[in-house]
Amino acid sequence: MFESLIGLVAIIALFVIISRQQRRIGLIERELGALRSLVLSGAPVLPPQAKEPAANDSKPADGAIPPAAAADMAASPGAETAAVASATEAEADTAAPSAPEPAQPAAAAKAARQSDVETALGTRWAVWVGGIALALGGLFLIRYTIEAGIFGPRVRLAMAAALGLVLVAGGEFIRRTGFRVPVQGAAGAYIPAILTAAGAFILFGTVYAAYSIYGFIGPALAFTLLGAIGVATIAASLVHGQALAGVGLLGAMVTPLLVASQAPNPWSLFGYLAIVLAATGVIARIRDWRLLMAAAFVATGIWTIFYMTEAPGTNLSVILFIDVVTLAVLAFVWLGRRSEAVAGTGFDWPSIAPGFFDALSALALFVDPVFAAAGDALQGAALIVALVAVALYRPRALALLHAAGLATVLVYLGIIPPTTVAADFSGGALGVDGVPVAASDALMLRIGIALGLVFIGAGFWAARRFAAPGWLRAATWAAWSAVAPLVILLALWFTFGNLDRDLAYAAAAAVLVGIFVAGGEWIARGEAPPLTGGAAISFALAGAAIAGLLMLHMAFGSGWTTILLGAAAVVPALATRWRSYPVLGWISVGAVIAVLGRAAFDPTIVGAEFLSKTPVFNWLLLGYGVPALAFGFAAWQLARTTNGRPRLAMEAGAALFALLAVAMLVRHAMHGGVIDSGSMTLAEQAIYTLIAIGAGAILVAIDMRSPSSVLRYGSMAAGVLSVAFIVIRHFVVLNPLLTDESTGGIPVFNLLFLAYLLPAVATGALALYTRDKRPKWYAAMLAVVAAVLAFVYATLSVRRLFKGEFIGLWSGLGQLETYTYSALWLAIGVVLLTAGVWLKSQVLRIASAALIAVAVLKVFVFDMSELEGVLRALSFIGLGAVLIGIGLFYQRLLTRAAKEKLETSNS
Repeated sequence: MFESLIGLVAIIALFVIISRQQRRIGLIERELGALRSLVLSGAPVLPPQAKEPAANDSKPADGAIPPAAAADMAASPGAETAAVASATEAEADTAAPSAPEPAQPAAAAKAARQSDVETALGTRWAVWVGGIALALGGLFLIRYTIEAGIFGPRVRLAMAAALGLVLVAGGEFIRRTGFRVPVQGAAGAYIPAILTAAGAFILFGTVYAAYSIYGFIGPALAFTLLGAIGVATIAASLVHGQALAGVGLLGAMVTPLLVASQAPNPWSLFGYLAIVLAATGVIARIRDWRLLMAAAFVATGIWTIFYMTEAPGTNLSVILFIDVVTLAVLAFVWLGRRSEAVAGTGFDWPSIAPGFFDALSALALFVDPVFAAAGDALQGAALIVALVAVALYRPRALALLHAAGLATVLVYLGIIPPTTVAADFSGGALGVDGVPVAASDALMLRIGIALGLVFIGAGFWAARRFAAPGWLRAATWAAWSAVAPLVILLALWFTFGNLDRDLAYAAAAAVLVGIFVAGGEWIARGEAPPLTGGAAISFALAGAAIAGLLMLHMAFGSGWTTILLGAAAVVPALATRWRSYPVLGWISVGAVIAVLGRAAFDPTIVGAEFLSKTPVFNWLLLGYGVPALAFGFAAWQLARTTNGRPRLAMEAGAALFALLAVAMLVRHAMHGGVIDSGSMTLAEQAIYTLIAIGAGAILVAIDMRSPSSVLRYGSMAAGVLSVAFIVIRHFVVLNPLLTDESTGGIPVFNLLFLAYLLPAVATGALALYTRDKRPKWYAAMLAVVAAVLAFVYATLSVRRLFKGEFIGLWSGLGQLETYTYSALWLAIGVVLLTAGVWLKSQVLRIASAALIAVAVLKVFVFDMSELEGVLRALSFIGLGAVLIGIGLFYQRLLTRAAKEKLETSNS
């Protein structure tokens, strides 16, 4: 049954191999056609270069191979013989004088197809399947002798070992006798390597059977023999290729799983793994086999993590030993003496594996309860420092820096006591959702300070070193030199400091500000050209800005933090006078975002219980006014130096905070010093609307003097916002006609005056001011809203004249009131028409026509049914007189326009 399965697999492999040749066949057909064309044209044909790579990845020989050099090149398997080039050359010479025949290209293509299939069947697949057959044949022979009882166990194992040695020796003999792959494209079927792999496979099986099945040898001897076979196989790959090295590495790494011991010694295990890793590193370095090196690192890392998680009574010294060996192999073997044209370029992707597993080991030394209880966080910190040191020593191993930084960040974020998630304190360690994290003790405080200094020193030194040749590498080092210390400082403050006010941690943050600024300046002087302010400098100065933010939070209360943070936006803007770094303007923008976030979190600036009820002169004036002034000054300064997008953002921030300052002060005054409770009234909303309209006008005026897209669109946004306030809140939500809110006892200067007439005048003035400065639709929108506001004010004033202070709609309508509305609407229509003609505004003329149409509809529908006697007659008489007057007015207007047009054409 098993033999049939092997045959089936071989047949399937045969079909797969044949199908893969179709692409090669097409390529050969095209090459033959091109060669035929060259021959018929009489052009000289150069002998082809050998392109098939050697099985050991060495460069193949080119052209003919002299007999004297055959022995020297025998160690480079997979190169072509001189017969290939000679035969091709002879073919070209023979075909040159022949006459062209139409059938020859097709015949040549067919011959090439047959030759390629023959090559696949006779060389590659036969060798591959043959090697598998040899390896399995040895095992089948042992199985047969067992079933037939021909030989005893010792003889059978001796025969199997002899077969394995014969295959290895046969492969070496064929290689040494000058074996070379005779057919182009068959280098993957390198017979010596396949024979050696089959022999190694049989030897592995023999030793394992002698130990596990028959017990002829002990675990120590079995372990030694299996490891030796694996290492020897890896060493043999120097002459037989990378595939054989993979076989040897696999066998060497699974050997500890195959051989069990009653009293396992971790030093023996990891000493053996260290030898295998070092041997693999040497072989991989000689041949530059990246995949083999990465596989060795991954296998060693898996063994380390498996031991840490599964073995009882884990030995810390063993873990540190294998981690250090891994880093040493990476730094001194794999990356040793590796030529680099530019020190700041290149990335070694196999170093990702040791970075990942060593960082995982360091993290486990911090967070595992067993290690944490023993105080082994020091060893974890030492491992992180070792990762940084190797990354600094070998610039290509940049993955180690990322691994060390991530491990540090995870460890110190883990010591922060959670406030919103369930916590389980047991044994001095903190557990969040069942995941143990580092214990919060004085040792973690000292380790955090040390790691922060390591990241700062190494990061800035490397960033300065690579500032000119490799900006990306320099930026990476600068980023971690800022991120890691800031996370450590934040975690230590949350864990050990006073969250309300802590001057000691504020002083530490201030020191970081100075270090980051000085470090950024030092890096900038190493740029080419110097002082350009690249990405590395941006990370350093951004770190200084974040450290400054932490300093303000640690040293001051809520109110002063907001004020000083807003004022701090001036500092980077002023710095642009001496350094034109692009990041400086964006740091000012970051201050705007930070202050806006604080205001959103606490609009009262200092807390509702500490906010004074004194109008205007309170914390709101400082909390919103000082940032507004600072942002405006920063925008002015940036306009004089960099004048880029940060300047526009600062202008927007200044306008926004100025508007917020006035709005918050109004709300504070109208609610008796309370701004976070109480429903909004129409009077308060009217003030907000007037503020928005005024802000739009101010932004337009500033934009006229200093054009800016932020001011342009900001002014339009303020106008649209004010219109939205009017339509939604003035006309519907807070309309006293619907809410029956008191309009006040004063006849003229009442709520209607504040909420409708003043906004109407302000909106109309803004529409008139922006006619030639903003799009037509914008001015038209404001003009229509102004007209509607005036109409509503007049209508509600009539209502108040008849109903008094409360004008709710449910109080009914009188006949005289109804007639007054008709007369008023007609009068307003005439006024709008006059204003539209005088201002040459088509929008106002259309509005007057619409209002008069409403008045006409009211007279004919409502007044006819509701009014009686003289009021009904007067309503229709007045309507008729107004309409006739409007018609006469338009006729004269059109006649005058026609005369002016005629005079213009005649002149």
